[in-house]
Amino acid sequence: MNSAAMYPPSTAPPANMFNSVPGYEGTVAGGGGYLPPPMPMEPVAPPQPGPAPESWTIPSLEEDVAREAFKSFASSHCCYNKAPAKDGVITKMEPFNTYRYRLETFTESRWVTHLSCEIRVPYTSSIKDCHTCHASGTMPCEECNGNGHKPCWVCNGAGTKNGENCTTCNGTGKDNCRVCDGHATKPCTTCNGKRQLLTFIQLKVEWTNHVDDHLVQQDSGLNVDDLRSVSGKELFKNNNYLIYPLLGFPSAAIGEASDRLIKEHQSKFAQNSRILQQRQRVELIPITKVNYKWKSDTHVYFVYGNEHQVSADNYPATCCCVVQ
Repeated sequence: MNSAAMYPPSTAPPANMFNSVPGYEGTVAGGGGYLPPPMPMEPVAPPQPGPAPESWTIPSLEEDVAREAFKSFASSHCCYNKAPAKDGVITKMEPFNTYRYRLETFTESRWVTHLSCEIRVPYTSSIKDCHTCHASGTMPCEECNGNGHKPCWVCNGAGTKNGENCTTCNGTGKDNCRVCDGHATKPCTTCNGKRQLLTFIQLKVEWTNHVDDHLVQQDSGLNVDDLRSVSGKELFKNNNYLIYPLLGFPSAAIGEASDRLIKEHQSKFAQNSRILQQRQRVELIPITKVNYKWKSDTHVYFVYGNEHQVSADNYPATCCCVVQ
């Protein structure tokens, strides 16, 4: 008789294994369960900015500062001749300051896993019968299909060879399974033969800071992507667990961006994460368009941000460098 028939097939952990743990009802054993966040809080209305005071304006960039920024820009490019930055004559400087609204939402996401030997959630441990071996502690040996023996490799199970009893199997035609040592079973690999399992909930926590920017369009001609890496003069900032859209700002585009981005973050993150904190800021980013002459031709470059970064897409004196 095949002893494998004595063992019922193994099963997965019961889906409702942790239904008795408060706060983890419906968690699926085996991992991947999502732990829903608590009810969302009401957003808190921040102090709203009034009319733009004179202190919000950024002083015009001085010509010497613009020239030094241009020289540093040219020196940082090995293929740029330094002459245009050094000898070019500045003819006009135009300010094109712009607003940037930035929303940050700091979230916590949680997942649960089970039957792990890592850090566990306190007070969720319990002892369960092993679902693989049904608390028997053993499973049929796969090598011999639970028989404890295999056909003799010398006589192929015939018991005789060349008309005589096989000396290897003493005429039985059987050879003890070397994997299970003839016992037909092996210790269960899930519970290591202990028949029971220590089960608990393991929690994975992930913190993420989601950041979105909105830059008010400006007519300087500078690529808006260049502005993402620089800072400006901070005009307004507030943070709370949940924030309220910005109202009454002198630029209507900033108020619209605040309302839109806050709604987007709520829609994206509140369903699958717990929002721990939000922050909104408004900056005034300085942009100066510099017109200059070099060798009787007129050219343009931009100086922008508190860092005085430079953009000059059509630098008039470049060469091709080949590194071998």
